Amino acid sequence: MKRTGIVVILNAVVLIGAFGQGISLEQVRTLVLANSRSLAKYNLMIKSSLLDEKSQTYTNLPSLSLGVSASMNLWGQQILLDSLSTGANFSVSQKLWDGGKNTVLKAINAISTEITRQDALAEYYTVLDAADAAYYGVLEAAAALDAAKAALETAALSLSIAEARLESGMIRYGDYLQALSDKAAKETTWNQARRDLTLNIAKLRSLTGLRELPGLEALDFAAYEEPLQKLAALSEQAIDALYWTFWKTVEARNPALAKAALSSRKAGQSVNLAKKDYLPSLSASLSTGLTYSNGLEPSAGRLSLSGSIPLDFWVTRTKVEKEKIAQEQAVLTYQDTEVTMEIELQTALLDVITQASSVLSSRKAFEYAQKHFEYIMELYQLSQNSLSELSDAAGLVSSNHNQLIKVQYGFLQGLSKLRSLGAFDDEAGVIALLLSL
Repeated sequence: MKRTGIVVILNAVVLIGAFGQGISLEQVRTLVLANSRSLAKYNLMIKSSLLDEKSQTYTNLPSLSLGVSASMNLWGQQILLDSLSTGANFSVSQKLWDGGKNTVLKAINAISTEITRQDALAEYYTVLDAADAAYYGVLEAAAALDAAKAALETAALSLSIAEARLESGMIRYGDYLQALSDKAAKETTWNQARRDLTLNIAKLRSLTGLRELPGLEALDFAAYEEPLQKLAALSEQAIDALYWTFWKTVEARNPALAKAALSSRKAGQSVNLAKKDYLPSLSASLSTGLTYSNGLEPSAGRLSLSGSIPLDFWVTRTKVEKEKIAQEQAVLTYQDTEVTMEIELQTALLDVITQASSVLSSRKAFEYAQKHFEYIMELYQLSQNSLSELSDAAGLVSSNHNQLIKVQYGFLQGLSKLRSLGAFDDEAGVIALLLSL
């Protein structure tokens, strides 16, 4: 949670005026964290929980009280001032023994604070995931718009060639209509891509709190070439080993698992607290004061001891049994959380590996589709093939280009998911673990 404190806010203030030519992913993350109201709420919850711990600690201290009193007659034989009597008393009380309840309550409050911290940590990674998804969403939409623009330019070129051939009588009017239809369809795709980019920019602006969003820094996909190649070549045995390597990190650091474990511990302490009702309690108090009636006189100091022994054991036994049931439920919740985390980790890891393979294959498919289109275009310009063949070749390029864009950013979002599951400090830690085998 230190990331969401004063340092993050100060960094955000500095970054707003220091974007230069574009805003980076790290800058977006900093702004989104500083702008998150949910994280601010969790910070307040942590402060409140710490105050609860202090309050419980104060119950160990003596209880002090000061009282004053005054009285006089309003009518009767005695003069009013002569009937005046006043007094002041001071008392100190201290619980000597409560059966150990206070110690258990202090432990419960400490666990509650830690649970709140884990909730805040989980929210921290949720906000980070949202920042990454929004940033990648804008870049992906921009890349899709570029691809749509390229497809539209290709369709426009095909149409211009078709118009020239129609005028010279080299093609039928139906082929010309096909070229018109193809260009109109590409315009529709381009307009939809513009809409998608606008919506993604609006979402990122909302998360960062910026009224105007500067250009985003382009990502260097070449920096991911090593993990892409290695993940794509993993065997089944290597994937299994990689999973267990990641699981050790998730088991030790995942906030959801940590919260479930803490809740189980808290339930165990609640059982201990309920059992303390079997034990007696003892307290002491000391009081003294001053009185004034016919003169100022000190009152006698008074020391008292009191103790209680509960006899309704059946009530305590029922409370203990109820807390034991809650403890068993907490254990089951931890086991459910563990299974859920195992499935999420396996899914996220397989997604990253699949996306890595898809990036490499889609890249090749896009390259081959481009070469195929260039070959078909040459033949079309030489009137050795039809407009339909050119349109199919252009469609293949567009389809493979969009697929490449999709899997590239899918791979990056998969890395973000692994980072959050393992509570890594940054993406570099995830990549280092992926390359560790």
